[in-house]
Amino acid sequence: MRVLAYERFRQSYQHLPRDIQLKVDKQLAILADHPRHPSLQVKRMRGAEGLWEARVDLHYRMSFEWCGGTLYLRVVGHHDDILQRPLRAPITMTAGRAG
Repeated sequence: MRVLAYERFRQSYQHLPRDIQLKVDKQLAILADHPRHPSLQVKRMRGAEGLWEARVDLHYRMSFEWCGGTLYLRVVGHHDDILQRPLRAPITMTAGRAG
């Protein structure tokens, strides 16, 4: 599956602690190859049609959307922040792959 990241995802990723970045990298690799893998706990986001969330670890999540065969990463961060504001601020696309 093709995985692309919005600029907001890239920015939020850069602000994560290094150990969490490594966990995100691992989960992204799994997400790209096996989107329904149990460790991801993928589910739809409440109140945000078309958006999904995946687990990074107990405290961190990433949100994304699927369009055709491409997965667009929206934002990554603390669980509560991701779930409370899933649709906040417009996002822009940048070239290149995630991570």
